[in-house]
Order: sequence, then C-alpha cells, then structure tokens
Amino acid sequence: MSKRLLLISNSTNYGENYLNYTKPYIKSFLGDTPKELLFIPYAGVTTTYDRYTNRVNEVFNLMGYEVKSIHDSKNASLAVENAEAIVVGGGNTFHLAHKLREANIINVLRKVVEEGTPYIGWSAGSNIACPTLMTTNDMPIVELQSFETLNLVPFQINPHYTDTPIPNHKGETREQRIKEFLQLNPDYKVVGLREGSMLLLEKNKVSLLGNKTVKIFQQDKPVLEFDNSASLDFLIS
Repeated sequence: MSKRLLLISNSTNYGENYLNYTKPYIKSFLGDTPKELLFIPYAGVTTTYDRYTNRVNEVFNLMGYEVKSIHDSKNASLAVENAEAIVVGGGNTFHLAHKLREANIINVLRKVVEEGTPYIGWSAGSNIACPTLMTTNDMPIVELQSFETLNLVPFQINPHYTDTPIPNHKGETREQRIKEFLQLNPDYKVVGLREGSMLLLEKNKVSLLGNKTVKIFQQDKPVLEFDNSASLDFLIS
C-alpha cells in the first residue's frame, strides 16, 4: 500500500478561523472511513496538550471525526500502531522531535505511515515528515541528539515560505537561508510551501493544493515555481 500524506504549510490564514481553509482538503483526504484520529500535540509549548487537543478536536468534530491525543494514551507505541489516521500539529519543531524521541515512537510512526496509515501535518507536523528538521523556521529551544526525523518524503519543506522581505530588516531572506542549507546539503530538494497551500502525496504522486504557487530549490539550479496544475512527481522520483 502506498503512503498517503497531506502536508500543510500553516494552520490559519490571516483573518480566518483556526484550520478553516484546510477543512475541505482534510475531508477529501480522509473521506468517511476513519472516525477516530490520533493527534500528536508535542509541538505545542505555550499551551497545554489538553487545550491544544480540544482546539483541534472542535474543528475535526465539524468534519465528522473524533480526535484522541497520544498524551492520554497509556502506551504511545500501541496508540500509533492502532491509529486509523495520524494528525501532527504545528508549534516548535525541535520540541516536537524531542518528544517523539522521548516517547520512542519515531520508528513506529514511520512504519505505520509507510504501510498506509494516513498522515496529516501542518507546519512543524509537515517539517518532521521530511528527512531532517533543518529547514524549519523555529528556534532550537531544546537540544537534540539528531536532526533526523521521519523521512516519509525524500525532500525538505520550508513551511510559511515567503518572498516578502521584512521592511527595514537587513537579515537573510527565506530564500537565502534555504540556499545556505543546500550549500552544505546539496543532495536535497527544498519545497518553499507558502501559507494557504499544502502538498498531497498519494498513489506515488505529489500535487500542490490551494491557490498559491510553490517554489522548488536545488543547489546550483534555477529556482522553479509551479502552480496547482503542475505535477510535482519529480520530488519523489
């Protein structure tokens, strides 16, 4: 069975309710088959896991799903193995990776998704689907033994990607930082995933969802830009 992933740039567009723009895409991705979803709230730092789970559950209930959090499970590995679908929320990617290793569920997460369990992530949840977390925008608020993550896709994602420079700010643009990463990690492709957009991976195909374009970066190659009519299958070939 092929992997099925919905990798979302951000949870909330400006002026909208939480996860509002994602709902039709999530509903289309999941369909009516899974009723209970396993939520992983470990990226949350400035909120409790209970509050985070309740907030997500309110949205998913409107779509006909029930969300149960992994932090309420007595056996985290068993919860992952038995999950009908897995949802990983945004927040701090370093804290998320730290807690996944602490719970010792990196390998079982990778296994069940490779075997076909649907995976939805946004922001940090999209970052950890990549081989490493090195293209996150987050501060390293905890020290990690390794930057390696789930490696569910062979490319890197930079969520919240923007071309817009901050006024009167002379620091690096997002593109410059991605090119720094590629200078030292030349074998990767990096997807600049704009807010309001997401990548769908299923049936060994990759497509862009939403009405924004996406940028693809590779070392020593022109930056490519695609809209949602393009095939992005080359990202996994």
